[in-house]
Amino acid sequence: MSTTSNSSINRRVERVSPELVEAAARFQAAILADVAGRRGTLNGRVKPLAPTMKVAGPAVTVEVRPGDNLAIHAALAVAKPGDVIVVDGKGDVSCALIGEIMATQAHATGIAGFVIDAAVRDSHELAQGEFPVFSAGLNPCGPTKSVAGRVNIPISAAGASVNPGDLIVGDADGVVVIPKDDVARIVELAQKKLDAETARIAAIRNGDTRAGWLEKELRAAGMLAEGEVL
Repeated sequence: MSTTSNSSINRRVERVSPELVEAAARFQAAILADVAGRRGTLNGRVKPLAPTMKVAGPAVTVEVRPGDNLAIHAALAVAKPGDVIVVDGKGDVSCALIGEIMATQAHATGIAGFVIDAAVRDSHELAQGEFPVFSAGLNPCGPTKSVAGRVNIPISAAGASVNPGDLIVGDADGVVVIPKDDVARIVELAQKKLDAETARIAAIRNGDTRAGWLEKELRAAGMLAEGEVL
């Protein structure tokens, strides 16, 4: 008889380290996305319920059938403090997958936040709270709890590939995913970009308002002739 498990719940996840999570959390999602090659961001439909909400942590991934949250309850049971539960809800907003009760449970167990490509409800209460929730929309209709899903498997959430343990960073601009094995490199590049942008903003405020690279790129694009200047 085969001893291979066919469980839909994977409990063993290699997570990005807490030290790298802390280092990456200092940067905007936009900075991280830029230095990651302008990829890895979730579709803009996934937004924080309040613009002040921020989240950073390793992903616990969930795949569900539209409108059913049974697998999210399983994820709540196996997630570790600091994890971000990321749900591939297929972008469906016909009913909510979580609300105030599940968010309260997640917060009480130390989970860092929810990122859900689907609808949520109790939005007023959640937006006023401290627990970060990112979602694709709102709907007062509740979910079913009867259809099998999967926990901690590779998913695609709002167009972004997410593997269990990958770094998730979200803020007012949206959510970016950084593969766990690439986080150290991305953090180093993010600091260099932040330093460069800080210097550029200071230069603009001091009167240097013309982008030094602009004319070269305009010529390369055929918008300026050789020798022509703005």
